[in-house]
Amino acid sequence: MLEDLGSWTGTPWIYAVIGLSVLLDVFLPVLPSGVLVIAAAAAATGTQGAVDAAGVAGAAEAAASAAATPDVVLLVLSAATASFLGDLVAYRLAWRGGVRFDRAIARSRRLTAAQARFGSALVRGGGALVLLARFAPAGRSVVSLGAGATHRRGQEFLPWSALAGLTWAAYSVGLGYFGGHWLGAGWPGTAVSVLVLFAGGAGAAYLVRRPAAPTEA
Repeated sequence: MLEDLGSWTGTPWIYAVIGLSVLLDVFLPVLPSGVLVIAAAAAATGTQGAVDAAGVAGAAEAAASAAATPDVVLLVLSAATASFLGDLVAYRLAWRGGVRFDRAIARSRRLTAAQARFGSALVRGGGALVLLARFAPAGRSVVSLGAGATHRRGQEFLPWSALAGLTWAAYSVGLGYFGGHWLGAGWPGTAVSVLVLFAGGAGAAYLVRRPAAPTEA
């Protein structure tokens, strides 16, 4: 997968690939959108290494290399925008409902399992849940679809969705960029960054499922 992605990193199409993957994974949680974001961000670290190695004599070649690598700010913006748009589409579709749509969601084992895990947390609601669930596996899908199905007001959900998308995008790009900077832009740095992403997702899932503390009478 990393080899296939590498053919896109030198073109503006990398932002479209990242954006489309992030947008669609609200409906297809099996898409490795986080992995793609990390891999693209790790590729952005290759330029600095080329500049250090080339020195003055290779300045022109290094500048050409810089033009052919992704920009981390644009990666964050494309991933965050796509995340919000995907949430908005899922929210509106679930709001309108429909038997056919419900059946389509029920056919996804991952969404069904996530609904069972996060169902009680979804009832509690709250902006913090929207933010935290963005990092949990399939949590984004459950929260977006659940917010629409329960007809939560857009003011209660969409601003938090935008913040969650931006936070997740910055976190994922940061993992890839700094992992590639410290461990190299190849697969070792990317692999470590992906492991950290998965560990963070597992921690977020645990926090979402954790029962709320009882209130004093």
